[in-house]
Amino acid sequence: MTGRALGADNSQIDQALRILVIDEDPARRAILEAGLREAGFVNVTLVSKTTGLVDQVYAIDPDVIIIDLENPSRDVLEQMFQMSRVVKRPIAMFVDQSDRSAIEAAIDAGVSAYIVDGLKKERVRPILDLTILRFRAFNALKDELESAKSALKERKIIDRAKALLMKSKNISEEDAYTLLRRAAMNQNKRMGEVAESLISAYDLLKG
Repeated sequence: MTGRALGADNSQIDQALRILVIDEDPARRAILEAGLREAGFVNVTLVSKTTGLVDQVYAIDPDVIIIDLENPSRDVLEQMFQMSRVVKRPIAMFVDQSDRSAIEAAIDAGVSAYIVDGLKKERVRPILDLTILRFRAFNALKDELESAKSALKERKIIDRAKALLMKSKNISEEDAYTLLRRAAMNQNKRMGEVAESLISAYDLLKG
């Protein structure tokens, strides 16, 4: 799935986004479609069956997904949550009734907006905006976390490589750091890559 880039500008939602509406009830589908059309969204696909949902989503390749389940059973909810874990897209889920455990499961599954008893035509656009903005915010936080984890991992690798150089060459930590930095510059690589190569070579010789 590729999808249209949602972008990082929170002030504007692209009206050319491909929006998938999933609802078995024709009256509710009509409400969702009308709300989207009136808000200027023209690229709207309606799906009436929830069976084989993941395959349908991959075939349509939407940018945003809106699901209306009325009074879903636990099995149906779990199917929706499994789909949302697989499909990395903003998802708004409307239900008529719910409970705390279902809401928590929706959040864990990555549903961006979980709306209980709130299907009205005039609410579709603001809920869509909220869904996309929450999805962006969550992805930004996830990217920051991954970046921090990567930086910490690289720092540990560099520290270990420095320790190996200090021991093998009997040099200071500052000199070991300088050697690694110089090697990285000469090889046009990150220090972490050079440090990892050094550690791998050391482990190979040691073994």
